[in-house]
Amino acid sequence: MIEELHIFGVYVPAALIWAIFAVILTFALRGLLLRMPLHHVLWHPALLEMALFLLIWLGLACLADGFLPRWAIS
Repeated sequence: MIEELHIFGVYVPAALIWAIFAVILTFALRGLLLRMPLHHVLWHPALLEMALFLLIWLGLACLADGFLPRWAIS
C-alpha cells in the first residue's frame, strides 16, 4: 500500500516528503564533500552525490516507517 501523509488537509505521498528532506540533507552535506580531497579524486563526483541522496532517502523512509505513529500515515 502506498503511504500518504495528511498535511493541512492535503494527502501527499510520503516518498515525496522523504525525498525533499533527503535533498535538503544532501545539499547540506555537499559543502562538506567539496572540501574533502576525496571529491577531487573520484572519476564522477555526481555519482557520489546521487548515491548519498539515495542512501539518505532510504534511511529517512526506513526511520519514518519504524518510528512514525500509524495515525500520522494513512
